[in-house]
Amino acid sequence: MLFLSEREVKQLLPMHTAIELVRQSFLDLASGAARNLPRRRMGLPSGAVLHEMGGANERYFGTKTYVTHPRHGPHFLFLLYRASDSTPLAVMEANELGKIRTGAASGVATDLLAPVGASSVGLIGSGFQAKSQLHAVCSVRNVHEVRVFSRRAENRLRFVEEFREYDSGNVKAVSTPEEAVEGADIVITATYSQDPVVADSAFENGVHINAMGSNAPDRRELSAETVRRANLIALDSREQAEEEAGDLLLAYGGIEWPATQVCELSELLNGNRAGRTSPEELTIFKSLGLGTEDVAVAGWIYERAVASGIGSRIAHTHI
Repeated sequence: MLFLSEREVKQLLPMHTAIELVRQSFLDLASGAARNLPRRRMGLPSGAVLHEMGGANERYFGTKTYVTHPRHGPHFLFLLYRASDSTPLAVMEANELGKIRTGAASGVATDLLAPVGASSVGLIGSGFQAKSQLHAVCSVRNVHEVRVFSRRAENRLRFVEEFREYDSGNVKAVSTPEEAVEGADIVITATYSQDPVVADSAFENGVHINAMGSNAPDRRELSAETVRRANLIALDSREQAEEEAGDLLLAYGGIEWPATQVCELSELLNGNRAGRTSPEELTIFKSLGLGTEDVAVAGWIYERAVASGIGSRIAHTHI
């Protein structure tokens, strides 16, 4: 069995590959070739939380376990098994894996829903997930301008400098979320906010929004007005969204989500639902992250690691 470090995972998983792997994972979910095990959490009196999620496809299955604490950084591990005989194949540090595949899901959604000629991006949040989100969007659209806002000026300025490893275009920090959103073709919200990060009036018609920062029923980045105004809201999983998508749960309360407005991303990919039908439509991708996405990219990472001789051999009896 292999052990792969964060550095090795990042080396083996380029964003353009992750986007295609995640795209296929959604198609596999739709066809029944893949399964998803929604996230479960257990909180401790110390403030630590244990999170687990899993999935399977025709070749691999596995689970991601991670822990978080309000005063300490998160720690992620992914365990990969062979589907045919349950052989343990790899243990991977999964911080980078999670960031890349979460960005890749937004890349798939952006490719499906954002205006074809979209060239400007408003990014709200500059933390844990922001860089991979922007990298994915820039992988599927020819982006010329990015405006970044986060609450601390030093953080957004640091982000602008660090993002240059991916792109040397016009990336600049702005001092309000409204400045980031104004005139943007694509908006990314990547925050830990409990309340809407910008008023609905800031979003212009025709914008596509990737809302990925909230995955708890009592937290949201988008206002009820924005959610209800959207022409189309794509989910990575309705089952998981009904437990975690605070943006929708708080917007609609106990009311059933309109079937004409809300669908799964897989329905757009397999042609069962139409995506954007006019330049004036406001579209949203509500991202939560799925175990099947982890399995798809982890399988690729494992195969590349074996082919390249990367990783450390360990005996699974020692775990």
